[in-house]
Amino acid sequence: MAHNILLIDDDPDFRQRAKQSLQEAGYNVTEAEGENQASEVVRNKKFDIAVVDLSLENSDSGFSLSYHFKKDYPNMPIVLLSSSVSEFGIEFSLESASERSWIKADALLNKPIRAEQLLQTVRRLLPQ
Repeated sequence: MAHNILLIDDDPDFRQRAKQSLQEAGYNVTEAEGENQASEVVRNKKFDIAVVDLSLENSDSGFSLSYHFKKDYPNMPIVLLSSSVSEFGIEFSLESASERSWIKADALLNKPIRAEQLLQTVRRLLPQ
């Protein structure tokens, strides 16, 4: 049975490329372009993992969405994508306990990311 992935990013080109590579790897992918759409979609379908961009409608929408997902679906892994290093020189990490306490994600990838990077992270977080 193929895993269901919720892919949330406001960049349609990135979503298209990521969706294609995930589907080619055998995953079912549902897209959302923002926080509101993602919140609606997740109420109507069960997802095995969520891939969430940090900057959606607001610069911190991904943090908020991840927080609510972890609260409502604690067993769903979350991959947080961030372009904050390339855009602002601000780096987030899950290395320290203090950062993990407020960044509610299981993995954090800095954009730009390669398709193989995303696939490797998704495979690592999903049960086989």
